[in-house]
Amino acid sequence: MKRDKSTDARAIAHHYDVSNDFYALFLDPLMVYTCAYYRDPDGKIEQAQQDKLDHVCRKLDLRPGETLLDIGCGWGGLSMWAARHYGVRAQGVTLSRAQADYAAERIKREGLERTCRVDYMDYRDLPAEVVYDKIAAVGVIEHVGIPNYPAFFGGVRARLKDGGLYLNHGIVHEFGWKRSSQFEFLLRHVFPNGELASLSGTLTEMERAGWEIMDVEGLRLHYARTCRQWAERLCARADEARALAGEHTYRTWRLYLTCSAVAFEGSSLGLYQVLMRKHRDPKVGDVPRTREPLYDRGPA
Repeated sequence: MKRDKSTDARAIAHHYDVSNDFYALFLDPLMVYTCAYYRDPDGKIEQAQQDKLDHVCRKLDLRPGETLLDIGCGWGGLSMWAARHYGVRAQGVTLSRAQADYAAERIKREGLERTCRVDYMDYRDLPAEVVYDKIAAVGVIEHVGIPNYPAFFGGVRARLKDGGLYLNHGIVHEFGWKRSSQFEFLLRHVFPNGELASLSGTLTEMERAGWEIMDVEGLRLHYARTCRQWAERLCARADEARALAGEHTYRTWRLYLTCSAVAFEGSSLGLYQVLMRKHRDPKVGDVPRTREPLYDRGPA
């Protein structure tokens, strides 16, 4: 799928600039629009999204004073969480003007201006000389386009300090994106630039780009419940959704969220978090040797 910066910006705006108020109808208070993490299988989405943000921060082994780049940061939930609870200096970037404006206002309201910022920009336009201790891309790979994986993973690697960690959180589709009526519906009405690879294909491109893969975790059932709860919450506020975005958008999002829940439940879609390390010198970078710190759940 042919891509350039202007095409990507238009596609992101199509999906994410529907209206902040519309998304607030079904998202959690932190406005996190990616797979939640249910420590309680029957838990509520509000707690599960906080636990997801914490799960990402723990995997990245964030330390006070480190710098974090949050690519495709959405409404800034991860950036703000990492700055507030882990003491990092976080910078989020998004191609959605509505998301960037919302995040900037919230950062100011919560007094995080000194340690957190969200910019309306393409991560590829960041100064080449600026590098970060840690990088996260949560729900971004779906918009990259499979032919662009080498440039994407190479570009992220170039923006990370040697020894630094990168977490890639994204959806995969069995053995690749297949043409179907569902695919055409998503491209036309929901994600104009959506494209999914298989897990094995994605990992191969990561390794070809020079990453050391440290950890892979499947969260498919977590996303099934997330989408199911989003659909239920949207339906419960149907009249407000219609008033904000119109009947067509309401019905489109209700169908898209419901079908996504079914696809994750049936395993045709998967969701994986892949933790990677950049190194030229294998002795550079101190990373946890086990997963135990992830599950030793004291206060953040």
